[in-house]
Amino acid sequence: MSDSESIAAGYAFTGPALDLGALLWDGACLPDAQIRIALPMLNRHGLVAGATGTGKTKTLQLIAEQLSAQGVPVFLADVKGDVSGISAPGVTNDKVAGRAAEVKQQWTATGFPAEFYALGGIGHGIPVRATITGFGPVLLSKVLQLNQTQEQSLGLIFHYADTKGLELIDLKDLRAVVTFLTSDEGKPELKNIGGLSTATAGVILRSLTAFEAQGMADFFGEPDFDTSELLRTASDGRGMVSVLELPAVQDKPQLFSTFLMWMLADLFHDLPEVGDADKPKLVFFFDEAHLLFNDASKAFLDSITQTVRLIRSKGVGVFFVTQTPKDVPGDVLAQLGNRVQHALRAFTPDDQKALKATVKTFPNSSYDLEEILTGLGTGEAVVTVLSENGAPTPVAVTRLRAPESLMGPIDATTLDAAVKSSSLYGRYAQAVDRESAYEKLTTAAPAKPEEAAAKSAPKAPKEDESMVQQVVGSGMFKSLARSVGTQIGREITRSLFGTARRKR
Repeated sequence: MSDSESIAAGYAFTGPALDLGALLWDGACLPDAQIRIALPMLNRHGLVAGATGTGKTKTLQLIAEQLSAQGVPVFLADVKGDVSGISAPGVTNDKVAGRAAEVKQQWTATGFPAEFYALGGIGHGIPVRATITGFGPVLLSKVLQLNQTQEQSLGLIFHYADTKGLELIDLKDLRAVVTFLTSDEGKPELKNIGGLSTATAGVILRSLTAFEAQGMADFFGEPDFDTSELLRTASDGRGMVSVLELPAVQDKPQLFSTFLMWMLADLFHDLPEVGDADKPKLVFFFDEAHLLFNDASKAFLDSITQTVRLIRSKGVGVFFVTQTPKDVPGDVLAQLGNRVQHALRAFTPDDQKALKATVKTFPNSSYDLEEILTGLGTGEAVVTVLSENGAPTPVAVTRLRAPESLMGPIDATTLDAAVKSSSLYGRYAQAVDRESAYEKLTTAAPAKPEEAAAKSAPKAPKEDESMVQQVVGSGMFKSLARSVGTQIGREITRSLFGTARRKR
């Protein structure tokens, strides 16, 4: 058996699989040597990597289409704004027809069922929000860019609120609690669990104020998004493709990457164990993955590692999408059994170092991967996946198939119509500011006429913070804060990642 035949045999799966493309060998495309991913192995996670412009987004689209067709829901983060086309049939042209003929693909223009979301409603999609309580201290520390000491102090603040059953809906609720705990009345509350320094609390408060000043308060509140919506199938049995629109917030990478992790963590602690299923319950594509790991604390990285390790048994596959494998920590990379590596550049010493490191992450092969990886064309990739018995397949240089849906964005009018006709729009579109800790406090403190007039006028963050300081000293707050689990609810419990367990 020749080397090319041996590689092809490694991808000849007997069960359901996704078709990626055809083998490239000695510069020729071999259409009868199909490169595939076994469907049951997609919950063993994966990596799609490559330099900008090498075709990563089209690879995601190709995989997402076939997953949907097999009844598997998919989540896609649309960072550049060009993934919405998955909902519309593609357009044929000479390039598409030529690629289909090369790889023995029976190409048919097809659109797939999709829901469109937007963080905090900033964009066209259905708004995705989280409560502060649900988001938790570990993820919030990442968003606020707190150091380890400040993160631990924020955890202490959440612990206090949790044990009192005090739900934090939005940022002003959290500010009120922080201010109270550093006041003379509040300091005794934390005496037995470590205390909170005024300096650290001040840093946290300033971080919250700066965060709001950047227009980020809209991301936290109610109704909070139920991540089980991502597990839906369409009426025809195809998996729903959930597209989270991110172009409007792409200048806030800490925020959107951490929100993606919140979604994954929320799914993790809500889903039951399923073991090795015939197909995943969901495949989650984590785009711009390097943003998640940049400047991450040890607690944050440990939680990511453990979540990725354990969520497989709950039927969820996670694909990290980034430029090079070195963007992903080793403990996480070791868990990614399926690899699609597009071309890399080697223009600088750092590029060359990254190239050599990437080659070392692949199994031994007959290819000169250093040369191959710098010479791949757009829509070509080096592939190795897990076979049906869980063993790595041979490394295969692959010419990938063309997506059958539209390779580009749908127009804004069509997108808006799709969003407003969704059954989820009425549930999440309108923000709700129900009575919570902050409102209870402000209504408890009787206001003088001049204060009432001032209250109706717009306030700067510094003035608002001063008002909070006045209110949290009220007898109402002290009574409220000390009534463990009686006035507000039972103690809040948290998952591995520090996110609050959802009340079903």
